[in-house]
Amino acid sequence: MNIFWKRFKQNRLATAGGVMVLLLFIVAAFAPLISPFDPNEIDRNSILEPPSEVHILGTDDLGRDVFSRMIFGSWISLAVGFVAVGIATFIGIIFGALSGYYGGWTDRIIMRFVDIMLSIPTLFLILAVIAFIGPSIWNIMIIIGLTSWMGVARLVRAEFLSLKEREFILAAKAMGAGDMRIIFSHIMPNSMSPVFISAVLGVAAAILLESALSFLGLGIQPPTPSWGNILTLGKDNIEIAWWLSVFPGLAILFTVLAYNLVGEGLRDALDPRLWQRGR
Repeated sequence: MNIFWKRFKQNRLATAGGVMVLLLFIVAAFAPLISPFDPNEIDRNSILEPPSEVHILGTDDLGRDVFSRMIFGSWISLAVGFVAVGIATFIGIIFGALSGYYGGWTDRIIMRFVDIMLSIPTLFLILAVIAFIGPSIWNIMIIIGLTSWMGVARLVRAEFLSLKEREFILAAKAMGAGDMRIIFSHIMPNSMSPVFISAVLGVAAAILLESALSFLGLGIQPPTPSWGNILTLGKDNIEIAWWLSVFPGLAILFTVLAYNLVGEGLRDALDPRLWQRGR
């Protein structure tokens, strides 16, 4: 563990990404204390005001403070990212473990199902489902999770195929350990490194997808603030209110970049081949 943290901290980009992620967590956790205004407070005397001392990121078409709405929108982005990735990771681990451990017809059926899911354009599938059940924060999180588990399943399957033939697994079988004990006590703890990295990168992808859905009007619905629906207002007022597009766009950019940097840093730090080279 000490070697891992040492290697991670040596990666300046990954460290910078980690600091950005930590700041985002702090902002989201303390949004009611940090926000100078109620994010849904309408002020018809301050409609589409540019950034100023009072409204540091300007106001929208209803006079609501953009800075306050972006702060509360950070909580929405984190919630969608982590819940969606949690669902995807859980499903992917279960299917990948069953496929890699048992092999045979179990592996063939699960992998063909994965191939079918991968052949369907994810965004169009999500749009179709939302059209039927309606957009809401819980629907968005669940749908993204249910359509994003295939990569995790393939990762876990590959790890299980490699680990199940190792000596310590054969020894556990010789001692009479059952399948569930071998899967959850012996193989799974040793196969979580790539899954953890994939989950971190998946949070960035989920945040980006939620923002895209909200931008299209099929994600988080107003008056609940999210970076995507603030961008939608920016699109409608791009010629007179540039701040509605620039600031939420930068927030999405830096958040996704931060998670990608952390994910890359974790991958490098957890790769034992790089440890050996470093020695």
